[in-house]
Amino acid sequence: MMSKRKAGRLLIGICWLLTQPQAWAGSRLAGTGGVMQIEGASGGGLSPWGMLTGTASEGEAGVTVGSTRADTSDYHLVVSGVAANLYDRVELSYAHQRLALDTLGGHQTQEVYGAKLRLFGDVLYRPWGVWSLGVQHKQLVEGQALARAVGARETQGNDLYIAGSKLFFDAIAGRNLLVNTTLRSTKANQSGLLGFGGDEGSHRELMFEGSVGLFIDPSWVVGVEYRQKPDNLRFAREDDWHDLYVAWLIQKNVSLTGALLDLGSIAGLEHQRGGYLSLQLSL
Repeated sequence: MMSKRKAGRLLIGICWLLTQPQAWAGSRLAGTGGVMQIEGASGGGLSPWGMLTGTASEGEAGVTVGSTRADTSDYHLVVSGVAANLYDRVELSYAHQRLALDTLGGHQTQEVYGAKLRLFGDVLYRPWGVWSLGVQHKQLVEGQALARAVGARETQGNDLYIAGSKLFFDAIAGRNLLVNTTLRSTKANQSGLLGFGGDEGSHRELMFEGSVGLFIDPSWVVGVEYRQKPDNLRFAREDDWHDLYVAWLIQKNVSLTGALLDLGSIAGLEHQRGGYLSLQLSL
């Protein structure tokens, strides 16, 4: 199990990197780092994107902190996270997730450690956009008994993904359009909060995730996201996730995102719809 001590060491390492010469970020355009998604990586609320966090470009580094709360009919999720962008080449991230089971009682807690490597490209100026390869190590720290009781085979696992993002200038009525595609290899149940694998399947599956966002003006973005989900547990099906979001880029380094969620059935409770609100600060 990855302890709070290890998480503290990661944060200390990030802070040390940011004290080095030419550390502070700021050259990239606002909005090109996305927001902090629920697993800590840069992207939309649901999925990681091809860009790295914040506005750091080559020769710079930066750190992003974020907090998110999502509420549905029978659950609420609180996520806090931190991510570092090292020279627009490597992203390191950490997220702490706490899912409260409002109807069933109790809660699930998960830690997610992530790394993302920018492979090639540029979101603005390359015809194929920017592409990155990422990994997320997930570990249930509370709620292992419930995960096993519903049929999960493991309480920790790794998601692997490749993500691409492209900004199209003057795409719709003179406004810029951001398109993102992600392919994720996973066996996580409800993103890992109900463990990994199950009695219906314990092998990896390749899931598609995608989003589009339209810049209404330089400070406002509206869009939709989709995340395909595996279905490993016999006792309850797992549905794909969708959202409709609005992001307000308050300043270049501050953003606030709100969304309407449709998460389908979660642990046998149907029609999990609601909303989320996410605030992030990039340094």
